[in-house]
Amino acid sequence: MSRHPEVKWAEREDKVYLTVLLSDAKNPKVKVDPDGTFTFSATAGTDNNLYELKLDLLDKVNVEESKINIGVRNIFCVLEKAEQQWWKKLLRGNAKAPHYVKVDWDKWVDEDDDTGGGPGDLDLGGMDFSKFGDMGGLGDDAMGDDFEDSDDEEVKKPEEKGGDGKPQGDAAEGKAEPSSSS
Repeated sequence: MSRHPEVKWAEREDKVYLTVLLSDAKNPKVKVDPDGTFTFSATAGTDNNLYELKLDLLDKVNVEESKINIGVRNIFCVLEKAEQQWWKKLLRGNAKAPHYVKVDWDKWVDEDDDTGGGPGDLDLGGMDFSKFGDMGGLGDDAMGDDFEDSDDEEVKKPEEKGGDGKPQGDAAEGKAEPSSSS
């Protein structure tokens, strides 16, 4: 009896990304038909278990422009769509996608956010931290203006202690040190 490898998918207007997660796959065979049928088979594991997969994709693909990369940990496929349009789902039919087919959130882009770039535009290695400062439109003040009009009493800074462990600066003013009685 064959098993199903886990498959992750994401799309752009012009292509679908499929990643078959199967470490140390032996004799992997990948076939893509123009009608949108994707088949995969390989053996893996210490017992050389057979893994097979057949996905009937929602629409047709351009086989000549599609690319497949067989790696040690996974098989990565960039399938060019025959028509540039967003698909509402990955597979044909009304049935729910099988449990082993999951969204690849690392490569996912919403339809509104798609810039039409190719796989070279995907940053799979790191994140661009330069955009984090503008999240939420809060500007320079990360707390926003919500706290300026507060009716709460004034909040005092916590005590700052010097190298000798004694309070320093404004926090030290008005504080008497405990006296020891003999």
